[in-house]
Amino acid sequence: EVQLVESGGGSVQTGGSLRLSCAASGVEHRYGCLGWIRQAEGTNRGEVVAVMHDDGEVVYDDSVKDRFTLSRDNSGGILYLQMDSLKPEEPDMYFCAHDSDRNRKGARWCRISLLDCGSRGQGTRVTVSS
Repeated sequence: EVQLVESGGGSVQTGGSLRLSCAASGVEHRYGCLGWIRQAEGTNRGEVVAVMHDDGEVVYDDSVKDRFTLSRDNSGGILYLQMDSLKPEEPDMYFCAHDSDRNRKGARWCRISLLDCGSRGQGTRVTVSS
């Protein structure tokens, strides 16, 4: 069973930076996809801001390109999301998510599957003040 535990949320001012971490356990070497979903509190659906596939591909949402960087530590146990130039209008809850991608469709497919059927952690809050 995959377990995902997020940390690193907090409060920053507009233009500030934060690094989120996701401790992922129970993930196989060929893990499929790992990524981050964000959504505004009280809404039912979110958006996948960044996803990494075990084939090496990383895909970002256009809204965060050149500002966010997704990476994984050498042991493969921690997924990081470095967020720079944060904006107050962006959704405030961030969730680490996993999908096994058993049909091997790739990172771009995972942008949909993570929302529809991926497993998530409890989330961490990011507050950006103006």
